[in-house]
Amino acid sequence: MKNSAKKNIVILGSAYPLRGGGISSYNERLARAFQENGDHVNIITFKLQYPSFLFPGKSQYSTEPPPQDLNIEVLVNSINPFNWWNVGRKIRRLKPDLLILRYWIPFMAPCLGTIARIVRKNGHTRIISIVDNIIPHEKRIGDKILSKYFVKSVHGFVAMSHQVIRDLEQFDNTTPRKFCYHPLYDHFGVIQPKRKACEKLAIDPQLKYLLFFGFIREYKGLDLLIEAMDDERLKNMNLKLIVAGEFYADSEPYFKAINRHGLKDVVILSNDFIPDSEIANYFNAADLVVQPYKNATQSGVTQVAYHFEKPMVTTNVGGLAEIVPHEKVGYVVKPDPHEISDAIFKFFDENKEAEFKGNIKIEKLKYSWSKMVEAIYDISSI
Repeated sequence: MKNSAKKNIVILGSAYPLRGGGISSYNERLARAFQENGDHVNIITFKLQYPSFLFPGKSQYSTEPPPQDLNIEVLVNSINPFNWWNVGRKIRRLKPDLLILRYWIPFMAPCLGTIARIVRKNGHTRIISIVDNIIPHEKRIGDKILSKYFVKSVHGFVAMSHQVIRDLEQFDNTTPRKFCYHPLYDHFGVIQPKRKACEKLAIDPQLKYLLFFGFIREYKGLDLLIEAMDDERLKNMNLKLIVAGEFYADSEPYFKAINRHGLKDVVILSNDFIPDSEIANYFNAADLVVQPYKNATQSGVTQVAYHFEKPMVTTNVGGLAEIVPHEKVGYVVKPDPHEISDAIFKFFDENKEAEFKGNIKIEKLKYSWSKMVEAIYDISSI
């Protein structure tokens, strides 16, 4: 590490007591990575992240115990400008060396951009944004105006896909930016035998399992995967699809597609939020992880699959192809049901599991948290 002096760092973004999900889990794991490097870290999270009418899930809050090794303050109200002023002044007085902001949706731009502008006035704190998406997957009127407001408030960006680096050019060409791969989600448990995981999920370990994991949104292409499962070759393989994740879109079209294709006995639906403590069961039970996204930048699901050493089928959208080498750790195909089914069939028909797993063990080494920490140090020093 280049950082010789311990730093005081504030991470502002989703964290406990908000539910795990991708961003909360990421922020908490990033805090631990800085702590492992000797830094002092505070996480400031939301007491109101989304108004209830804007939140598509069942609950925004975790039912799991709080992390004992992290300092988390629940302070931010995403829709209250008076709160932004108070939080901004609090961080400005603290004078952390680094303020790290997660930016994933334009809705957060007024809140995060205002807080950042207030903090900057202390003349000390470097403000770095980890940008998941600067152009959202689900577009709304005003997105560009909001993102432009946000990008002018920070000193530097770290992006986890080259697509986001390119997208940033639509808003800003001068602020320093750096690419770093999305690190592994290595804190959801350990690799265990498939048999053991299947027992915990009460499913037959003799069958083959595909896994679609994560919140179900239209852009994630579950409809394409359901259609792909209507392939006679796959139906003759003792193959089942596990859909593990909460619906953040209307569920009815998916249920109708399952019925229309006669897949009720093929698709296993687990559509409650999957808590962190249960994620390992789904990945350890799976033979192949499928991400049939219609558009994307990067995906935390890929990094969970790498941790559990699971081969993948993904689509050639956004930055996904950058981190899933084709025919090495999985297959990269067009977001098309026929191409998806072809890849699934090829994986099992040609017995690619052992070969791909061996390659994954090597490939996953590049996705370390120390590299993300180093990228943030680097961009903050420019």
